[in-house]
Amino acid sequence: MNVAALIGSPVAHSLSPAIHNAAFAAAGRDWVYVAFDVAPGRAGAALEAMRTLGLAGLSVTTPHKEQAASAVDSLAESAESLRSVNTVVPEPDGQLVGHSTDGDGFVDSLMAAGVDPAGLRVAVIGAGAAARSVIDALARSGAADVAVVNRTPSRGTAAAAVALTGRVGTLDDVAGAELVVNATSVGMETSEIPVPADLLRAHQVVADLVYQPLRTALLRAAGEKGCITVDGLGMLVHQAVRQQLLWTGERPDPAVMRAVAEEELERRR
Repeated sequence: MNVAALIGSPVAHSLSPAIHNAAFAAAGRDWVYVAFDVAPGRAGAALEAMRTLGLAGLSVTTPHKEQAASAVDSLAESAESLRSVNTVVPEPDGQLVGHSTDGDGFVDSLMAAGVDPAGLRVAVIGAGAAARSVIDALARSGAADVAVVNRTPSRGTAAAAVALTGRVGTLDDVAGAELVVNATSVGMETSEIPVPADLLRAHQVVADLVYQPLRTALLRAAGEKGCITVDGLGMLVHQAVRQQLLWTGERPDPAVMRAVAEEELERRR
């Protein structure tokens, strides 16, 4: 049996074990996915344990993504530019390669919803790790302009710098964007929205990385304005699809993973 794992702190709330194990079972793969709560600052030790235990794959979440990028033997292109790793792949020669599937998973979730970001004017709200991964992937996918809207200008400048088409934006960019992305935690289990609803326009695409609740206050407000909406569960599922493809060489069924994630969210309500 092959074992893959998640490291983070905390991890008890993670949907990843349910999502990955459902996909492994549906494909008839002899794999199991487990979660380990690893204390902050111990990512390097966890990667050494990965070598010792012969783990076939590793997911990395908060607060270990940056330290994991320093602990692996090499970095794939997206992880190199972000200096952040959410996926570790063991190579046959024993080398550990760090990848970042978050941003590309977000783009995949847009494509699955019928939205191609190529050529679009984008406003990304937030400048944290999730925002940077999205900014990087949108730029690589051909977005014409990526405006980073953040309360702290210096953080906005740093986040925008990960993409050639990135720049610091203002709330005016939200109103003028064709695609608006909430990459903050605002709206997680609250009725808050990250920007004033009157900035939204009919026919915009509004995506939220928050998935608890699945239909956030931002997405509800956007729907009332006539916007196309994309929820945050899509990114979680599609980044996991990319992880399994890296580990196994085969693409799992995202519909299976999405269904299990929705069931688990409903169970936790």
